[in-house]
Amino acid sequence: MYNNSTIIGRLGNDPEVRFMQNQTPVATLSVATTESWKDKTSGERKERTEWHRVVVFGKLAEIAGEYLKKGALALFEGPIRNRKWKGQDGQERYTTELHASGMKMLPSGSSKNGAASPSNTAENTSSASSAAMPPAANYPEMDDYIDGEDIPF
Repeated sequence: MYNNSTIIGRLGNDPEVRFMQNQTPVATLSVATTESWKDKTSGERKERTEWHRVVVFGKLAEIAGEYLKKGALALFEGPIRNRKWKGQDGQERYTTELHASGMKMLPSGSSKNGAASPSNTAENTSSASSAAMPPAANYPEMDDYIDGEDIPF
């Protein structure tokens, strides 16, 4: 069995960095991914945004807290985990989150809110944090994805 996911998206807010009891840093991020398509019946361009909870631990959490800001474009890779916890009202709650074991800060392009610049990448800051992560140039731009109408079957 294999549980590994990759998310490329923009941060909805600045990372929230906390420390566990053993002083290990943990960063929690809210990451938006957006897909767009052309509606086959109306020809209208449609868009859907999904929000993902990403959790980063250790040195990678410190790097995320220092260099990532709201609006930054980043790639996160790791397993999806479901966590059960009790709310303040005593009710059991469930959270699905990506526990990032890899992170790559990507060039922000037209980001509005001071996203990290390409020179402030995890690769440049800590070679261990982005080990085994391909360069950003290997990922297609959003416009490079095939539209549903382009598929010949």
